[in-house]
Amino acid sequence: MSQTFHHFSELFAQLGLPSDDQGIRDFLTSHSPLAHDIPLPDAPFWNAAQAAFLREGLLQDADWAEMIDQLNIALRTA
Repeated sequence: MSQTFHHFSELFAQLGLPSDDQGIRDFLTSHSPLAHDIPLPDAPFWNAAQAAFLREGLLQDADWAEMIDQLNIALRTA
């Protein structure tokens, strides 16, 4: 089984967000800290497509799951 490893910036691009270093920092700064009782895909700042992508990526343990987990951690530690 082949597994693809993605970079954090690629996840941001996949979500349709700015994926340069400054864009990532700005996003994390403006949306952190995310309360621990809110599942990442249910955060109020995602649109429906972004939330679905995150939810499916985690449920299916897809190639993106590791980066989604890193995003989850980054948004909760501010």
